[in-house]
Amino acid sequence: MDKYEILYIIRGAVEDDQKLKTVDKFAALAESLGATVESVDKWGMRKFAYEIDKQFEGYYVLMNIVCTSEAQEEINRQMRNDECILRQMIIKK
Repeated sequence: MDKYEILYIIRGAVEDDQKLKTVDKFAALAESLGATVESVDKWGMRKFAYEIDKQFEGYYVLMNIVCTSEAQEEINRQMRNDECILRQMIIKK
């Protein structure tokens, strides 16, 4: 099992309660795939350096997990298919 750092941006137009549900959803997804969630840091709303999909700001979340590469691929796939997620980046530590 490897350590991964997952940084993702939730669309700024999403309601606050939906943002928190999205954060909880992906932490629960990681745990259901056998991952250990070491930390979830909610950075909050930040302005972008440039426009992304007609958005100028987003809600940043950093999640550190320990999981298999298959679990990491499934988390990445689920994030790509979620309409609340604007961008995601997964880095192996």
